[in-house]
Amino acid sequence: MVFYYVRGNDSAVALAEHVGGSVKEFAELMNKKAEELNLENTHFVTPHGLDEEMHYTTAYELAKISDYALNIKEIEQIVKTKEYTVSINGVPKNIRNTNELLGYLEGVYGVKTGFTNGANRCLVTSVKRGEMNVICVVLGADTKKDRTKDSIELIEYIFSKFQMVDIKYMIEDNFDNLVNMSQFEIIKGINNDLQIDLEENNMTLYPVQKDKIKDINIDIELTKVMEAPVLKHAILRKNDCENR
Repeated sequence: MVFYYVRGNDSAVALAEHVGGSVKEFAELMNKKAEELNLENTHFVTPHGLDEEMHYTTAYELAKISDYALNIKEIEQIVKTKEYTVSINGVPKNIRNTNELLGYLEGVYGVKTGFTNGANRCLVTSVKRGEMNVICVVLGADTKKDRTKDSIELIEYIFSKFQMVDIKYMIEDNFDNLVNMSQFEIIKGINNDLQIDLEENNMTLYPVQKDKIKDINIDIELTKVMEAPVLKHAILRKNDCENR
């Protein structure tokens, strides 16, 4: 599925008809993508988002959609562009991004403003500072000033209260210390020499409240008594290969 960011609702309709054959068929493509992204509270009817009874989503699922879209290089480039000059019939026209936080608040690089009579003022903001990457969604604001204020307060709260922690490093460091201090016994074995490695750990940086970091506890249980033969690449956890 292709995502398009366009200013004019008529352009959105034209693109939908070009890609999907019709607005209805394009909406079906959008809903198919919503299913693929496991969006249980999102349903599309139009390509431009104007008020329709069965056209809806949630703040959380807008964040998920934005996260998916920002991984598409072309979209990421478009939403972080402050202004751009296009040529229409040989006449240059300057187009400005309507995201008021872009170029104003530190780290902002997207994503999208929105307004309808039913939804009021909305803003999805992507912000990256250091290792922390945040998507903030504000819906239903009465004014543009309100959505800006609420977005800034939420973003600054997140960066003031949370910190990225390298959980993978903490686990590996704890494991290395445990192995170095452990005495292993292999019953009926030739010797007790073991080469023990930690299985692949996909958990890396993780956001944690700053005042909770000291409470992180890594608990690794490792079998210390085994009975030969211990096979190469055997997975050893507590009670695995343990002599009973």
